[in-house]
Amino acid sequence: MEKFTKLTGVAAPLPIVNVDTDMIIPKDYLKTIKRTGLAKGLFAEMRFNEDGSENPDFVLNKPAYRKAQILVAGDNFGCGSSREHAPWALLDFGIRCVISTSFADIFYNNCFKNGILPITVSQDDLDKLMDDAERGANATLTIDLEALEIHGPDGGVVKFDLDAFKRHCLLNGLDDIGLTMEKGVAIDGFEKSYAESRPWA
Repeated sequence: MEKFTKLTGVAAPLPIVNVDTDMIIPKDYLKTIKRTGLAKGLFAEMRFNEDGSENPDFVLNKPAYRKAQILVAGDNFGCGSSREHAPWALLDFGIRCVISTSFADIFYNNCFKNGILPITVSQDDLDKLMDDAERGANATLTIDLEALEIHGPDGGVVKFDLDAFKRHCLLNGLDDIGLTMEKGVAIDGFEKSYAESRPWA
C-alpha cells in the first residue's frame, strides 16, 4: 500500500449529504474483484448521462477538478451497503483523501485498508474547506498527516484528530498484509520452534 505522509492537491467540492456506496460505485460495477479499472464507475450515475455522455455539471467532469485528489463532502459519507469497491473506485480515480463531518463506519475503516485518508472535521471547518474547494483551479489543499493539519490556499490551518494506530498504518503504507509481514521474524521463529517440538506433526 502506498504511504500517505503529505498530500498537496486539488480539492473537489461535493456538498451532498448521505452519499452512499451505491452512489460512489453503482452495483453494475461490482462484478470484478480487481482494484483497478473502477475509476470509470466512480459516481457513474451522476457523472454520465443515460446515453453515456459526460454530465458537464458534475464536479469531477469540470476541467478544474478532473485530477482532484481530495474530496470535500457532506455529512454521512459512505453510508449504505458495505462494498470495498467504493474506496477502490475513489483510489483508482486518484482520490487519496475525503473530508467530511462524519463517515459510515465500514466505509471509514475500508479507506485505511486501501491507502485513503478519511478526515472528520466540524461543520464550521467543513464550511471553510468547502469554500476553499469551490475556487476551481485555485482549490489546492495540503494534507499533513504527520502534523494532523489541513492547510488551505490562503494559509489557513484546520487541525484534525486521528486514531494513532490508523495514522501509523497510513504513514508507513501498512494494510492488513503489511501488518502481518512486520511480524515475519516472529512468525518464522514460531514455525521453526513448533516444528522442532512436534516433529511428528
